[in-house]
Amino acid sequence: MAIQSNFSPGGKKPDLEINKPETSRKFWQNPWFIFALYLVMLYVFLFAWPEQGQKTEEIPYNRFLAELEQGKIRSVVIYDKKYIRGEYKEEGPGGKPKTFVTVPLDDLSLAEKFKQHGVDVKVRKGDNWLALFFMNWVLPIALITLFWIWISRRMGGAGKGFLNLGPGKVHIHPDTGPKVTFDDVAGVDEAKQELQEVIEFLKDPERIQSLGGRMPKGVLLVGPPGTGKTLLGKAVSGEAGVPFFYISGSEFIEMFVGVGAARVRDLFDQARKNAPCIIFIDELDAVGRSRGIAPGGGGNEEREQTLNQLLVEMDGFDPSIGVVVMAATNRPELLDKALLRAGRFDRQIVVDKPDLEERVAILKIHVRRLKLGDDVDLEVIAQRTPGMVGADLANICNEAAIIAVRNRHTAVQMSDFEAAIDRVLTGPEKKHRALGPEEKRRVAFHESGHTLVAETVPTAEPVHKVSIIPRGVAALGYTLQLPVKEKFLSTEEELRDQLAILLGGRVAEELVFGVVSSGAANDLERATEIARNMVTQLGMSSRLGPLTWGRIHRALYLETEATEERNYSEKIAEQIDAEVKALVEEAHRRAREILERRRKTLDALAQRLEEKEVVSGEEVKAVIREVEGEAA
Repeated sequence: MAIQSNFSPGGKKPDLEINKPETSRKFWQNPWFIFALYLVMLYVFLFAWPEQGQKTEEIPYNRFLAELEQGKIRSVVIYDKKYIRGEYKEEGPGGKPKTFVTVPLDDLSLAEKFKQHGVDVKVRKGDNWLALFFMNWVLPIALITLFWIWISRRMGGAGKGFLNLGPGKVHIHPDTGPKVTFDDVAGVDEAKQELQEVIEFLKDPERIQSLGGRMPKGVLLVGPPGTGKTLLGKAVSGEAGVPFFYISGSEFIEMFVGVGAARVRDLFDQARKNAPCIIFIDELDAVGRSRGIAPGGGGNEEREQTLNQLLVEMDGFDPSIGVVVMAATNRPELLDKALLRAGRFDRQIVVDKPDLEERVAILKIHVRRLKLGDDVDLEVIAQRTPGMVGADLANICNEAAIIAVRNRHTAVQMSDFEAAIDRVLTGPEKKHRALGPEEKRRVAFHESGHTLVAETVPTAEPVHKVSIIPRGVAALGYTLQLPVKEKFLSTEEELRDQLAILLGGRVAEELVFGVVSSGAANDLERATEIARNMVTQLGMSSRLGPLTWGRIHRALYLETEATEERNYSEKIAEQIDAEVKALVEEAHRRAREILERRRKTLDALAQRLEEKEVVSGEEVKAVIREVEGEAA
């Protein structure tokens, strides 16, 4: 498949015993309940103690002396000359004496006045010792303890130790749950054949031992994201009928050095106890990256200790006990070489993107649960989705079901799958983004230019659909081509035809409107990239010869931007630029010759596209036959 133009304006799994959730914990074991209870007790001791239970009135010292002279005061308690708390002879509400508090002055005659008026006097040194004990010791310690409990639960969850420093987060699949088998995995026949030996070993380990051989200790699955590496590991476990230990590489790493190594030890200890079994480490590159080259510089000490422990464990355990270590990664180029040597991950299985037949097989699995219409053709769907992996195909099937429900269909029809593929590839339709008449006409001619050049050049793939309905973030239209068969190589002729198709939209605008727009920005970017690769990487320049210029560094299985390491002179750089420009200009001339020669067909195709907005490949061919038949 090729989208030639994006016209743009610019079952629950129980944990191991070490990680069982505390489902039976009583409510009084909740730290927040304990904290609330503590606050209530603190209030009782500090504010509701019998000695402090009455409502106390704070009075000025001169009023206190006046009421003392009047004989209204029954008793007082002097607290270390800091304040005086006393009781009146008058009773308040409830029959209890009214109380007061005041701050004394340095009055030596006060004791004599108390004696004259018959006031009971008590002197206490210091404040309430119980209140001081709670305020200065119990409250701070309790708050700090509760804070750390809260932090540890936020970082690692209950039951995994303080600050999540407990054993690893290892999960084991139940034997009673729905098992994943090879029947649930399609499109990876070579990988399944390789893993069949692992299954035979787990079922009958004595068979290979009787011949004096041993099973590889580690099996590494490498491939692009979404190709089913983790699913394959589960399928091996289901086929062999053994426990399946699963852990992600990132779960080994914590903020404290040594935690990851402890989790690796615990993982292998648990596996030995449950042998025969499978240990599956997902995203191995998170923990198995190459160790730092410079001593003490740029390395991650925790990750390196964890990796070292993993290497030791894989060396130390006996494969005859029936423990197979499997791992998956989409960044094999980042792994430490010690992991990949013989005796560790000594068997590497590539789980690559599926071809046409494999995509059909994957679709058959994902449509099992769908109610399909009679017009659904899985082979056409597979043809429209080259380069997609199993996860993408599963998403398309789900999107098709959602669109069928939205359209109130009783079954998922082929039109629903077409809409789902368009949505995944180019984004949702932007029907509210109404184009003006001039813009709509320009987009129609732009896409017609792509289409007509694609129908003219000899090696182009057939046009499947042309649309001028805005989609996604910036695409105002697109031309979709479907491959007749799967191709893994491109010839120089095919690449030159591809350049002409990409420039067909811009040339059509030049012919019809006299000026170009920003809608060809994406086309020019892709054309320049193809031309530069032809010159620098593919040796398709007669002037520069069959050489490669510059080293390209890119992730093996990730579609990320590559970086180029320049290894040529300024003179060669000028020649490269000149060759790239010559290729693009040649493609521009070819596209212009084609569209000038078939101008009437271009006008008719653009008019049809402007009227209908979406035109199929059959309609494109019908327009061409109608116009050029009349001209003949």
